[in-house]
Amino acid sequence: MDGMEAELLGRCAAGETGAFSGIVETYQDRVYSFALRLLKDPAAAEEAAQETFVKAFRAIATYDSAYSFSPWLFRIAHNACMDALRAAGRNSSIDEKDFPDIADPAPGVEETVADSMDSERIGAMLAALPPIYSEVLLLQYREEMGPAEIGRVIGAPEGTVKARLFRGREILKKMLRDATVQAAKS
Repeated sequence: MDGMEAELLGRCAAGETGAFSGIVETYQDRVYSFALRLLKDPAAAEEAAQETFVKAFRAIATYDSAYSFSPWLFRIAHNACMDALRAAGRNSSIDEKDFPDIADPAPGVEETVADSMDSERIGAMLAALPPIYSEVLLLQYREEMGPAEIGRVIGAPEGTVKARLFRGREILKKMLRDATVQAAKS
């Protein structure tokens, strides 16, 4: 957490309501982008982002400054998105059971994908993933969170997060291979 963010959070905790606008300005684009990638609907994403900040404002006194602020805020965003998915009748998961803890032998997948494709196509691939995989990949690569922080955001054990990261990368690798084969045939 940088000094400005710590100062804003301190002012918010002290009851200075105007200080929260600085928090909103800092995180609004990231929270909206996160919600949009999960919900795939701009209006629903905007509503989820607004709900995130309203709930965060109301609960700012419960934030524990011993932890990073970002996972706390993204946990609220995660919950808002899951509520929106349920309200729309969409499942947040293809499989709700926890996955076994699988070691991740594939560091560097993001570099392979990034080297091979532009960010728009990568975004399309992420959007095609089931939410349980796209969410953890977004939190890791866009928000630079580790498995433990992601676990706090989504309310899952670290092993489950690692398994979802592994499976998400495997699906992305397959999509990349398929796209490469299609391009070669064209």
